[in-house]
Amino acid sequence: MIIVGVDGSVSARAAVEWAADDAFRMRLPLRIVHAVDRDWYQVGKYPLPDVPELLLREGDRILREAEALARERQPTVEVETHNTEGTPADVLREQAKDATELVVGSRGLGGFAGALLGSVSTHVAGQVPCPVVVVHGETRPVCEEVVAGVDDSPECEPALAYAFEQAKLRGSVLRVVHAWQLPVHAFAPEAPYDMDEVRTAQHQLVRDRVDALSRDYPQVEIIEQVVSAHPVDALTEASERADLLVVGSHGRGTLSSVLLGSVSRGVLHHARCPVAMVRS
Repeated sequence: MIIVGVDGSVSARAAVEWAADDAFRMRLPLRIVHAVDRDWYQVGKYPLPDVPELLLREGDRILREAEALARERQPTVEVETHNTEGTPADVLREQAKDATELVVGSRGLGGFAGALLGSVSTHVAGQVPCPVVVVHGETRPVCEEVVAGVDDSPECEPALAYAFEQAKLRGSVLRVVHAWQLPVHAFAPEAPYDMDEVRTAQHQLVRDRVDALSRDYPQVEIIEQVVSAHPVDALTEASERADLLVVGSHGRGTLSSVLLGSVSRGVLHHARCPVAMVRS
């Protein structure tokens, strides 16, 4: 099952459309979830007694609209809705326990899409077993390309496998991007480098990663891209012509630092397409 969180915002609508399309491609049911967080309205000496009921009714309205959008987008997908009380991060974690994929909007009015780089990213991505897809609100043309970031750690392999599957389901090209930078030797700035040897080693790293999976996806066209650049810059540039950017959420290498590390934060801020974060 695919889970999508909604809050009535533009980005939540985009997330519903993305989730409905992926549910259709994967032949999975779709659950649309809204979290009613009434803690904000219970602050103070005199909490408002009618707020919980009003919030639940508003949640029901948001869910009806989201359900109608999903059914219009993909009429054959099985859709259900869930309106529940709780903080968005807690609700998402609970809902994602047995999910194939979790989808959220990147900007919004609160709830799931509010403060993406705070509660949702910190408390969901990397802490649930399924991939977390972050969708922007703007409409983009279809590019027929999926981009996957790879590094020198084995933890990037689940993200690459997810990217291969997405490319197969979409009939898209898979662009595998590895960005590398020369190490900084603070105490030996004069250390020589054999640039040809460095480039060869970086290309071999990508080839080894790709070869391990490509045999299972003979129908996927692969583009290997190795660049000497900061990973955020390389992935942001690649996202300009992509339908999806896939990165790992944990690990030891360049792209798989903890979620709110510099690369993950930069990708979420600057990527021009939806971003899938896959837990190792």
